[in-house]
Amino acid sequence: MSRYTGPKCRLCRRENTKLFLKADKCLSAKCPFEKRPVPPGMRAFRRGKATGYLVRMREKQKVKRFYGLGEKQFRLYFKEASRSKGNTGEILLTLFERRLDNVVYHMGFAQSRSEARQVVRHGHIVVNGRRVNIPSFLVRAGMMVSHHARESSTKIVRENLGFTKMRERPPWVAVDEAGMTGRVVAMPSREDVSVEVDEQLIIEFCSR
Repeated sequence: MSRYTGPKCRLCRRENTKLFLKADKCLSAKCPFEKRPVPPGMRAFRRGKATGYLVRMREKQKVKRFYGLGEKQFRLYFKEASRSKGNTGEILLTLFERRLDNVVYHMGFAQSRSEARQVVRHGHIVVNGRRVNIPSFLVRAGMMVSHHARESSTKIVRENLGFTKMRERPPWVAVDEAGMTGRVVAMPSREDVSVEVDEQLIIEFCSR
């Protein structure tokens, strides 16, 4: 899978919203989006009115970049959501929320979603007593998430919990900071999605 290696703050400017891709920098006065909240490019100020196609594509790109997904991954999630009963857009967003890397981020075991993916891939995370190194692993209600017993895993989680202890967590996850463990107490809902996005525009774009 291809991976974006350019400046992350450029993505926030491109989508005209904070995607919180760089942890503490996104919350500080040094955030490039705060200094220059305009799209990147030489002709950013001379662009005309966005077409319907562009508006829908930008919503899709915003969600992909917020959760750190590739195009192929996104299409697989869309197919799964389309096969499920219920509102396709809401199901799609809750599938993204259930990803293990997103859960690790919400629990405070990582400072950003990109760091959470790295933490999971390196084998630092344990789910229900078994090590899981797949960031796209979908959690279910009742699952326990903790760190691996090795010293390096404990150190990473402890340091990140110290940094993120003031972060507001969604109601569907519970964290025991003293024990450095977390539990998925319920399945996420549409109201738990923190990125401002119109999922209907995404469905229209992908269904064309």
